[in-house]
Formats: sequence, C-alpha cells, structure tokens
Amino acid sequence: MAKKMNVESFNLDHTKVKAPYVRLVGVTEGHNGDTIHKYDIRFKQPNQAYMNMDALHSIEHLMAENIRNHLDNVVDISPMGCQTGFYLAVLNHDNYEDILNALEKTFNDVLQADEVPACNEVQCGWAANHSLDGAKELAQEMLNHKDEWQDVFGDEK
Repeated sequence: MAKKMNVESFNLDHTKVKAPYVRLVGVTEGHNGDTIHKYDIRFKQPNQAYMNMDALHSIEHLMAENIRNHLDNVVDISPMGCQTGFYLAVLNHDNYEDILNALEKTFNDVLQADEVPACNEVQCGWAANHSLDGAKELAQEMLNHKDEWQDVFGDEK
C-alpha cells in the first residue's frame, strides 16, 4: 500500500477517475468555525489528455471573473499544474448542487464572452498567451457532459 500523502489529490488513484467531473476534495474548518470547501473540477482525463495552456489560461480568467456572479464566497479558482482541471475553494458554502449550477452558468458565460477579462500586460502576467476560442471549446466540452459531472469514477449506470 502506498504511503498516505499530505495532499489529498496525491492519494487519489488517477487511473480510476473518469473525467469530466466535479468532486468535493475536502472541507477545512478554521479556528472560528468557518469552513472552506474545495472542489476538483476535472476537465480532462488524467494522463490521457490536457488543456492547452492558452485555452487553460483564458478559461481561468473567464471562470475567475464570472463564477463570482453566480456564487458567493468564492475564495479561489486555480488551475492544476497537470493541466487537467481546476480547484475551486468556497467559504461557508456546502451545497454541491449550488456549485454545479454556478459552474453551468459560468461555462455559459464563457460561451457568450467576446473577450478574455484582464487580458493585457497591466493585469496579466502572460497576456500574450490566451485563446478565447480555446476557452469556449473547453466550456462547451464541459457543458456537453454536464450529466456526468457527479459520476467521478464512471460507476453510474
């Protein structure tokens, strides 16, 4: 048996998951009773596919800006280094259905976008590396598989 790691995702068998999905990774409680719920929003099948960096970068900007219009208390939404998904951290909000609904609305916002927010040298650290079309393709792929988001391991029949 492999040694238990400190990072939750390092303990996940990436060969057993079936992307795309949205799963609760964990809940962290603060000293004052606040909780942070962390979600794995997996776009691509681990070790088989990945998001191109310009598309990933653009959908990151679009999701970061737009999800806050649909969901209160977003702490952060950030890409995974493996380029297969994102982590979403939300403060004091534990309703999984709300998360799914906010993501659906956010992906629809991406499809309607005519520009990538903060895509300039003042507001972005790599402004030349964006693809609005690529971001839209990623959003559409996720929406096409919305009915599978809750089925992390492909067990649903």
